[in-house]
Amino acid sequence: MTAAQSWTGRQVEVEVGAVAHGGHCVARAEGRVVFVRHALPGERVLVEITEDKGGSFCRGDAVQVLEASADRVDPVCPLAHPGGCGGCDWQHASGQAQRALKAAVVAEQLSRLAKLDVDVLVEELPGGLVDWRTRVRMVVDGHGRPGFRGHRSHKVIPAKRCPIAAPGLVEDANDQRWTRGAELELTTDARGRVDIVEHPQRGRSRQVEGDGVAVERAAGREWHVDAHGFWQVHPEAADYLAEVVGEWAAARPGDTAWDLYGGAGLFGSVLAEQVGAEGSVVVVESARGAVADGRANLVDLPQVRFRVGLVEDVLARLHGSPQVVVLDPPRKGAGRAVVDALAARGPDRVVYVACDPAALARDVAGFAAHGYRLDRLRAFDAFPMTHHVECVALLVRD
Repeated sequence: MTAAQSWTGRQVEVEVGAVAHGGHCVARAEGRVVFVRHALPGERVLVEITEDKGGSFCRGDAVQVLEASADRVDPVCPLAHPGGCGGCDWQHASGQAQRALKAAVVAEQLSRLAKLDVDVLVEELPGGLVDWRTRVRMVVDGHGRPGFRGHRSHKVIPAKRCPIAAPGLVEDANDQRWTRGAELELTTDARGRVDIVEHPQRGRSRQVEGDGVAVERAAGREWHVDAHGFWQVHPEAADYLAEVVGEWAAARPGDTAWDLYGGAGLFGSVLAEQVGAEGSVVVVESARGAVADGRANLVDLPQVRFRVGLVEDVLARLHGSPQVVVLDPPRKGAGRAVVDALAARGPDRVVYVACDPAALARDVAGFAAHGYRLDRLRAFDAFPMTHHVECVALLVRD
């Protein structure tokens, strides 16, 4: 398609079809697929094409709703509109509808990529749809104002508040002076204390507020961790996930368990309580800071050993076969090499924590090729107003 033929900027009227992975719905116009944001299934909308690289599909925003879904609501944020902040995908949908959309995406990915027909229910976490995000990234515009990027854009949308962020967190950033073009990391911990770091495009990062340490509470423990390292951003998520992981891992006293992509050892601590002093838990994590935090936090659990490195590298050096494996990989998933290596060790149970339905489905299919079946699945709305969803899957050997 030549530049002259591009649909970018063109408006087309479409009937919106099913939800798709990524915070948009699928529509068709003149034989082409249009991925539409700010719309809901069953609606008739006027779409303005925002991106067209040629080929069979393009992207667009619903700029006018001609026939609205019964699930449509008014967004709580004035920046949640076409051309606005790209952080939220579903502010125009009721909470129940958001969870149904996410459930449909998880089910579709498992069907398409793993050939499994699974009934999915996305469970609501306590706290509602707003005021939940405890870790936020912002960027500073050319006028020194903090804001968020537009969807698939480098444009900075200044924001004085954010309804999904913990109260006062974004407001606190607006009380500071910032370097143009800098990136900001903002955290509030279980004590309600704020930590802010500024990362300028040139020069050293600057600790603006706090001491770089967050105190979190989960799995019956208090954790002192890097304020800007990995931790669940929803204040209830870590505890809920740890409970499910513990229930499904069901490690026995004396067992060997592996916690892969283990961070500071949240799930490793649960496994350690199960295997007891005679058992063994190996936590594998590539971030040295997280490992240092984990060793300090779990000093009372000598059965826990941390190994620093990429999971695919450390696996080749680990001896023996665990009875239970817990893995919480990054968004891209564990991947074939890790799945193959784990299956070769023959654990009885694999508990897989996933933040991306497509990656989960691919890895479930990979385990299935080695004789593991999906025994249970739970999904949690740990990221309300966005398209993200957290899943926990239990895989067992047939």
